[in-house]
Amino acid sequence: MLGVVLFSALGVWQVQRRAWKLDLIARVESRVHAAPRPLPAQVDPKADEYLRVSVSGAWLAGRDTLVQALTERGAGFWVLSPLRTDRGIILINRGFVPADRRDAGRAEGAATVTGLLRASEPGGGFLRRNDPAADRWYSRDVAAIARAREVGAVAPFFIDADAAPNPAGLPVGGLTVVTFRNAHLVYAITWFALAGLSLLGVVLLVRRP
Repeated sequence: MLGVVLFSALGVWQVQRRAWKLDLIARVESRVHAAPRPLPAQVDPKADEYLRVSVSGAWLAGRDTLVQALTERGAGFWVLSPLRTDRGIILINRGFVPADRRDAGRAEGAATVTGLLRASEPGGGFLRRNDPAADRWYSRDVAAIARAREVGAVAPFFIDADAAPNPAGLPVGGLTVVTFRNAHLVYAITWFALAGLSLLGVVLLVRRP
């Protein structure tokens, strides 16, 4: 009977996880398609992730950082640039550049950026750690990039710029992938099926002469 109880509990847990995931997807979808808004007075990078926001300021020239990226346009780099705003310095993911155009579209002057608020990605990418000393970046780690570029204190999040064209055509913004894997129903059915098989086994064992 222990197996029946355990598998049933796991099935119920996956049903609850599915409800949470569907609510998350609905909230994110409503955010990414909403009109841009100013930054909240207090930003929680996790709770406020994917809010569509607009900020204005001036680029800190010569402080761009290239982070390896694989997008629908192929392999290349995200270009992260610090923007000085009235809310402090914010890292902006200005978009994608191919590997052979890594120096394209340098950030200079004043700008207004509209995009999606994103949480920092500390550490690095899958099986690859960021290497600030060698200037090799595999994730958008806000704090580490700020230290490496010596820009001082920065906001604990970054903004993915939208698809508004840049003057030089690069970087290309608006490539944020907003997808969430949702296989919880399959998992729930699997656990409930195992619970049913376990119960059947118990019944057969009890009825055995």
